[in-house]
Amino acid sequence: MLSARDPTALAAVATSLGLATRAARLDAPGAHADALHGVTVVLHAAGPFSQTAEPMVEACLRAGVHYLDITGEIAVFEALARRHAAARARGVMIMPGTGFDVVPSDCLAAHVAARLPGARRLAIGVAGLRATSRGSARTIVEQVARGVTVRHDGVLTTIPAGLRWRRFDWGHGPAPGDAVSWGDVASAYFTTGIPDVETYFAREPALQASLLASRYWGWMLGTAPWQTILKAGVDLLPAGPSAAERAAGHAVIVAEAADDAGGIVRARLRTPDVYSFTATTAASIVARVLAGDVEPGFQTPGRVFGPDFVLGFPGVEREDLPGTDAW
Repeated sequence: MLSARDPTALAAVATSLGLATRAARLDAPGAHADALHGVTVVLHAAGPFSQTAEPMVEACLRAGVHYLDITGEIAVFEALARRHAAARARGVMIMPGTGFDVVPSDCLAAHVAARLPGARRLAIGVAGLRATSRGSARTIVEQVARGVTVRHDGVLTTIPAGLRWRRFDWGHGPAPGDAVSWGDVASAYFTTGIPDVETYFAREPALQASLLASRYWGWMLGTAPWQTILKAGVDLLPAGPSAAERAAGHAVIVAEAADDAGGIVRARLRTPDVYSFTATTAASIVARVLAGDVEPGFQTPGRVFGPDFVLGFPGVEREDLPGTDAW
């Protein structure tokens, strides 16, 4: 069954897929009961999740329906983690991040954490994110004035954009990556318990321009008039990468963990295109939930399904890397 806010757009998509529909708006709480009647699990894909996740979770808790989404927004993970007790009491699983954000990176974080018990620092580097969907671009615009979020001693901390970087080997030797705000700053912490978590994207000209804009003009770009202008520009973007771009694309993730005794472990994971892979992993997790593979409360993919869960998908390869050089 397919549900959306716009009945016309919903009908157009559902007809092509041969699916039943239920239209419901997130700002109309009375519609949720009918929309969720007889439903076991919701896969929520209506972003930006900063605006839509909590209303949908509230509806799922009232209806006793499991909640999944495909967010990569740190604030959303943190907000939904605060619903853990309520979800457990209702027997409901809340699992954000069931797409590329954050299934492969979360499983890789769980893998390196298992190889180095007692790790205190975790760095995750992602390469291959060259096409941005309209929804992802809206999220970037919302965050332009917020700096970069990292986790230090278990606490979320904001640092100026464009200042922190490190090298990762994504398969062609060490190359620079710039610190960014990414869902793993929240999810990897909940999965592994490692208190220091940072995330990086492979350095690209567009990324550097975005970070510099955030650092020097974020105070202005975050104001209401500029947000309106930037979001209007986002609406002119394609809805997402083309089928040819998805077929040709791939991503590489590197996770590095270190302990206070000097131990370091590294691993690298290759996946298909991030948008295609999001559909694959999210659908797989829906199937697992429908089959009863559920743990009530707020959960993360790597913690519930284990570090090897991601290896069950076609086109995914993982390898352990030497960890002898300095952190």
